[in-house]
Amino acid sequence: MNASALNPAIASRAAGVPAPAAVEVPSAEDLRAEFLLDPDIVFLNHGSFGACPRPVFEVYQAWQRELERQPVAFLGRRFPDLMRAARTHLGRAIGCAPDDVVFVPNATHGVNVVAHSLALGPGDEVLTSDHEYGACDRAWRLATRKTGATYRAVPIDAPLTTHAAFVDAFWAAVGPRTRVIFLSHITSPTGVIFPVAEICRRARAAGILTVIDGAHAPGQLPLDMEAIGADAYTGNLHKWPCAPKGAAFLYVRRELQPRIEPLVVSWGFEPEPAFWPYDSPFVARHEWTGTADPAAYLSVPAALDFQRDRHWDAVRARCHRLARETRARLTALPGVAALHPDDDTWYAQMIAVTLPPLDAVAVKSRLYDDFGIEVPLVAWNARGLLRVSVQGYNTHGDIDALVAAMEVVLGV
Repeated sequence: MNASALNPAIASRAAGVPAPAAVEVPSAEDLRAEFLLDPDIVFLNHGSFGACPRPVFEVYQAWQRELERQPVAFLGRRFPDLMRAARTHLGRAIGCAPDDVVFVPNATHGVNVVAHSLALGPGDEVLTSDHEYGACDRAWRLATRKTGATYRAVPIDAPLTTHAAFVDAFWAAVGPRTRVIFLSHITSPTGVIFPVAEICRRARAAGILTVIDGAHAPGQLPLDMEAIGADAYTGNLHKWPCAPKGAAFLYVRRELQPRIEPLVVSWGFEPEPAFWPYDSPFVARHEWTGTADPAAYLSVPAALDFQRDRHWDAVRARCHRLARETRARLTALPGVAALHPDDDTWYAQMIAVTLPPLDAVAVKSRLYDDFGIEVPLVAWNARGLLRVSVQGYNTHGDIDALVAAMEVVLGV
């Protein structure tokens, strides 16, 4: 069965047919109606797991039904072409060739793939910052412990000042044993945009590999893999691009691809050309690792088109303005402080502020139980942080509710 026999909503994406004419920029209220979120909850935590809009979720379910209609034909005959079409659509969005990127379930998975593939040895160093995501820290600690290498975090204290100061402070920690630099593009606990392109540029000149955790960057920032210059870059698509859960990508620069091994070895590791017509060994090894449901991956084009059709650049700009307002209102509260200057280059749609000493777990529960607000409080470097995500469906009323609740919590 070819793409034209699919559900029309799927067929247009699979065949690369242009989507219908774009609509006007929707309001936050209009967008909220397109999402499946509980209307009784003030949802300011898009950054944790994302949220999938109804039109994209319907495409996702249609792919699942198509798979179940004829599983053997879907997975045994159509799978490589369907996945290539989805990777081609993704590649156009992130600035890379379709054979230089593979789908993975999440960015943590992508980091694990790279961490367990690099042939590090005793005395080698993986250099990182103290703003990284805990799951990825754990992946690198295990990988380096097994090889005798070390994983070292450079303290990057807040408040931050300029990107130049950040780059100089980080690069001062690079030593003769540094083999890999691992950094977030947008950090998870602090919501800060790191100047990774400059770090990657310096690292390439020094012969150091760069691995970038872009868990929060796709959908918040325009991406161009070539311009960023990382040797490996992994990003979530289920977060800010609003794809279904279980959709992320791993990009690897072509000369590094032979060194990157899948976490699971299956038929794709030594593909049989008659059944698996892959031109790229990298894609073959990582795309087929056993029977799985690829519906989330195949729905990524629908998620990208959903945002394109709704003028998402304008939506993102509106979200950034609301994030800036949120940051200003929260830091006006007693004991609350910013982590960086009010500069567009430091943050996009996600902000974090430091809180006075309090029981973060209790406050998070109170915000949800008493005020119906879903927002994370996290511990970072012995500080309590409140992290707020602003997505297209968030309104000024959502921020009013958060600020009012924090005034009660802080006893203002």
